[in-house]
Amino acid sequence: MLRWIILVLIILVLDFYAFQAVRTLTKNYMFYIVYWFASACVIGNFVYRYSNFVRGESFTHEHGYAVAFLFMLFIPKLILILFMFGEDIVRGALSLVNKVYKSSPEDIAYSTSRRGFVSKIALGLAAIPFTSIIYGVFKGKYNYKVIKHALYFEDLPAAFDGYTITQISDVHSGSLESKEKISYGIDLINEQESDAILFTGDLVNTKAEEMNSWIDTFKQLKAKDGKFAVMGNHDYGYYAYGSDEDSNKENQRQLEEVHRKLGFDLIMNDNRRIERNGQAINILGVENWGASKHFPKRGSLKEATKTIGENDFNVLMSHDPSHFDYTEMELNKTDLNKHDIITDETNIVDFEKHIHLTLAGHTHGMQFGIEVPSLGIKWSPVKYRYPKWAGMYEVAGKFLHVNRGFGYLAFPGRIGIWPEITVITLKKGTKVA
Repeated sequence: MLRWIILVLIILVLDFYAFQAVRTLTKNYMFYIVYWFASACVIGNFVYRYSNFVRGESFTHEHGYAVAFLFMLFIPKLILILFMFGEDIVRGALSLVNKVYKSSPEDIAYSTSRRGFVSKIALGLAAIPFTSIIYGVFKGKYNYKVIKHALYFEDLPAAFDGYTITQISDVHSGSLESKEKISYGIDLINEQESDAILFTGDLVNTKAEEMNSWIDTFKQLKAKDGKFAVMGNHDYGYYAYGSDEDSNKENQRQLEEVHRKLGFDLIMNDNRRIERNGQAINILGVENWGASKHFPKRGSLKEATKTIGENDFNVLMSHDPSHFDYTEMELNKTDLNKHDIITDETNIVDFEKHIHLTLAGHTHGMQFGIEVPSLGIKWSPVKYRYPKWAGMYEVAGKFLHVNRGFGYLAFPGRIGIWPEITVITLKKGTKVA
């Protein structure tokens, strides 16, 4: 209880400081009442939703919107605070100068008018994140983008020249709401008419049952050679059941059954062979592997590749992009936890068998960032945790694609980082510049 009191007091102090910008611009007490009423409702709702929150057991859409409304109201106020604080520093310095040099009343009046001008600028800039968050919550999370890549490989079997793969990732069905909007996303995936659909994990937030109401929607996905999937860190039930092994196993059994109902071939440290005209490529799938003690390490490249040939062409699904090229230093900082069963001795880049293309997800692009491809702008705070956080990367002739995710988690929206449907075309030969 004490921590909630302290948190609310801190928020109220900051809120009062931001309020000075409003008070500078208007003396209308109705604006004051609306300001404080909105703050009280948002803060009260957030405390009500989270004061007895149990991770994995009780997260609802209401919890997500409590976070969204808090962001919507207080991120713009942080901009107000920044400007007002800067103005107060300038004001304090000028006040000191005025006292020392006995400035005229006109100088003091100018200082007051300048504060009003700064308040107007601050309120104008604060409107940008406010409207962005509104858009992200109500529209942005359904702003599906089809992103296409063509990758060239000299050793691609000729029969697979032009082979298309659609990758989706991070559905997080426990967060989904609009059947109409999600069905539009499913139709968009099917419109690509790809040879194979590869899903790279996190079908649910915590429990297999979250997917029950979405099975009829997602089983509409179609691909010529099938639909393949792996599990992500959220799919194991640890967030709901912790160390309760029996509940975790039952949750995983149920989730495997859900994949079957969807028509997804769930690949668990194994591989599938796709043949055309006497030639073949392999679709590999490993269980979750992440270079963090917070996520389970159950993936094994050795298990997934033990039946494939030395010169085979391989496409791998691994949920967490940190599996691609983690270093021993990163791994040594990670204590193995109770959920770890198998740990790979090496990363994907250094693995003894050549893996041409790795597909991952997990990061969601943090559901927030700025991307302007025409200007080469691509930024999200998640890059400081995952250097390879979205899009296509190449290391030592091996490709990694990190999908930005189909759904969303915790914050019920997306701002600047839109939900992604990736279409990758495999081409034989060398790319011509």
